[in-house]
Amino acid sequence: MAELTIIGGGLAGSEAAWQAAQRGVEVLLYEMRPQHQTPAHRTGFFAELVCSNSLGSDLPDRAPGLLKEELRRLGSLILACADETALPAGGALAVGREAFARRVTARVESHPHIKVRREEVTAIPSVGVVLIATGPLTSDVLTRAIAALTGEGNLFFYDAMAPIVEADTVNMNVAFRASRYRRDAGGRGDYINCPLTQEQYVGFVEALLEAECFPLHDFERGDVHFFEACLPVEEIARRGNSALAFGPLRPVGLIDPRTGKRPYAVVQLRQDNLAGTLYNMVGFQTNLRWSEQQRVFRGIPGLEEAEFVRYGQMHRNTFINSPASLLPTMQFRDEERIFFGGQITGTEGYIASCASGLVAGINGVRLSRGQPLLIFPPETMLGALLHYVTHADPRSFRPMKPNLGLLPPLQKQVHGKQQRRQAYAERARQAMGRFIEEVGL
Repeated sequence: MAELTIIGGGLAGSEAAWQAAQRGVEVLLYEMRPQHQTPAHRTGFFAELVCSNSLGSDLPDRAPGLLKEELRRLGSLILACADETALPAGGALAVGREAFARRVTARVESHPHIKVRREEVTAIPSVGVVLIATGPLTSDVLTRAIAALTGEGNLFFYDAMAPIVEADTVNMNVAFRASRYRRDAGGRGDYINCPLTQEQYVGFVEALLEAECFPLHDFERGDVHFFEACLPVEEIARRGNSALAFGPLRPVGLIDPRTGKRPYAVVQLRQDNLAGTLYNMVGFQTNLRWSEQQRVFRGIPGLEEAEFVRYGQMHRNTFINSPASLLPTMQFRDEERIFFGGQITGTEGYIASCASGLVAGINGVRLSRGQPLLIFPPETMLGALLHYVTHADPRSFRPMKPNLGLLPPLQKQVHGKQQRRQAYAERARQAMGRFIEEVGL
């Protein structure tokens, strides 16, 4: 009999299952795919990445990089598989999408303490320790069960995926390879950059705003809350003529080798698979109709004849009101045998999803063994993130990504942005080190 039942084989569920199994606990892991797919998934692999292949910055003094460092120290399966399938991406950690998912799946399925069941769960198990990690695309029937459990109505925001193009269809007589501020190994140029003049930028924005979108009611009913960190590119454009130039099309840190100058705006493409044959359009999540995507995006210099292997699309993301529902241990307040992990808790992004899953998995083990549950120090990025999602104002709660602003203020004033980032990071490392030693992780 399983000591821990986990529902969902995404990043959080896979991480939680691994953490529990590594501690000798028998895990029963449910995953409904591939028998029951979502609007965004395409395979039955665990930890399938759907919006992007980027796991964010890997720089040690940035919040995402700091969180990754902490998870590596805690023996994260997801970070191990990501490092093994990493692609060149400057200062970010990007992975070969399919290779990464295959590796996570193989590790989970081959673990002697994990039993996998490929079936849909329609009700929350009434006995035993349960971890719900069904992610932002939780099935309708289970969403209703979760809503009944938490006593709240459904909460939705809309998430969107960016298009992917064939690399050899990009016109490299116009586009150029480079990373911002040359943050890549040996100056090889990890990104393909499509430069725009001011006139070209204005024309692109006009075309984008005139393009036809899919009606939102085709995807979901109810109030619309856009995911601020993953806004559709057309939604950003509606916020002002210069919004894209200061957003995903910002040209800072890039010089066009043909002009020797910084372009007015730049569309970046990032490698999407290990073979380097596919590239995704960075920041180009969209709800445009597919015919409009082809027309408008081929108006970008360098993409005149681009072949799209995946068009952008939107899907509903579901999350619970964690400040009203969860303890910082990731337990459900009203029934502490039930844990939640992943993006359904409001930890925004792939690595943050993994982080909450890791903590929920470890605490699920400790509960089953009668051990004290862990609350990570707020000085760590992991602790600060989980503190936020369980202590924010429930009336205005929205998903949150890791950022240094979540950390407690430094005791001593530090001048300079770079110096403050380094001070926060060093304090977090020391706090995590002490915590690991104290609790015997």
